[in-house]
Amino acid sequence: MPIISCQNVKKTYVTGDIVVEALKDITLDIEKGEMVAVMGPSGCGKTTLLNCLSGIDDVTAGKVMIEGTELTSLSDDQKSDFRAKRMGFIFQFYNLLPVLTAAENVELPLLICGEDPKKARERAMELLVQVGLKERAGLRPASLSGGERQRVTIARALANRPALVWADEPTGDLDKKTSDDVVNLMRQLNTESGETFVIVTHDPEVGARCDRIIHMRDGEVISQNGAVHNIAQEIKELG
Repeated sequence: MPIISCQNVKKTYVTGDIVVEALKDITLDIEKGEMVAVMGPSGCGKTTLLNCLSGIDDVTAGKVMIEGTELTSLSDDQKSDFRAKRMGFIFQFYNLLPVLTAAENVELPLLICGEDPKKARERAMELLVQVGLKERAGLRPASLSGGERQRVTIARALANRPALVWADEPTGDLDKKTSDDVVNLMRQLNTESGETFVIVTHDPEVGARCDRIIHMRDGEVISQNGAVHNIAQEIKELG
């Protein structure tokens, strides 16, 4: 069974008389342990897809299954609980709490889920060692570089040993070398721990490091590593 499966997913936004079809009848599967990039031009629906698949946003129609659980049938509280226990999130601008140290930011999801504080700190330190930040554990985000902040974000995303990790433009605010380091780290974690990563990115170099690329345009998936879903659109673009 795929870890992520969505069938005929649609997302429509209505503002007054304006109707925007952000996602148009998307069907796709992602297997456990895959590292997948979602790519396409700005405004094509990449982040909307991530938000709908993760349950952050509701779908207008269709079904989303995560680990065999139909996410679209859960209440908001149930979805929040499911995300907290089974998913991790990495964002472009880190979303770290500035008043907390690196270790405190990483252990926070565990404490929210009721983990024993001592065990939460041990797990946080284990992850900070894994991402190469053992010596920076006591520093607050303002004292860390951009790459170090993103490493803390990755450690935090893995704190609850999630089934899958969603990353929205995780290298968008980083220079090339730091970006390469962060992608190498995600690839290493994927390989060593079998974490499933779904990465929204504009960067073709990030996409090239993934197992598969899901290409989007105008709210549609047009290909998945060459498996073209919308032949007419592709022919039109080729002229």
